[in-house]
Amino acid sequence: DMHASCGILFNHESPRRGENFVTRKITQSVAKISKGLQDKLILGNLDAKRDWGYAKEYVEAMWLMLQQETPDDYVIATNESHSVRDFLEIAFEHIGKDYNDHVEVSSAYYRPAEVDLLIGNPEKAKKELGWEAKITVEELVNEMVDHDLKECEKILALKK
Repeated sequence: DMHASCGILFNHESPRRGENFVTRKITQSVAKISKGLQDKLILGNLDAKRDWGYAKEYVEAMWLMLQQETPDDYVIATNESHSVRDFLEIAFEHIGKDYNDHVEVSSAYYRPAEVDLLIGNPEKAKKELGWEAKITVEELVNEMVDHDLKECEKILALKK
């Protein structure tokens, strides 16, 4: 007699995302480059594509799942796919720099079993829960970079 819904949540990002994920690695490095604390960022496959959404919106989707009379399974995603390169371009554009001047690609950072394209279809969540992603990838990246810029400013203030 337990309500047990299953949410298949595609990549959900925010400034709280762990530092070992490529999105945070990018936004933290962009902030450090902007503040003169770092010069280069080394990454692997820039052409890998992901369906990146905003974690706060995904939590709202989880809450909506639990409000349903009958448990069910839902895909929570944006139905958009963006490459790591796209993410880089947005992040560096936000600080007025060209990623090509600061990013190096190393085969050491390629995943041994890379999935080239991940994209989810959230149609059922939209139809049954009234949920859909609203925050664009550009807004998401900019929020994450802004957060990491503030963190760098704190570090610089402590060094003074």
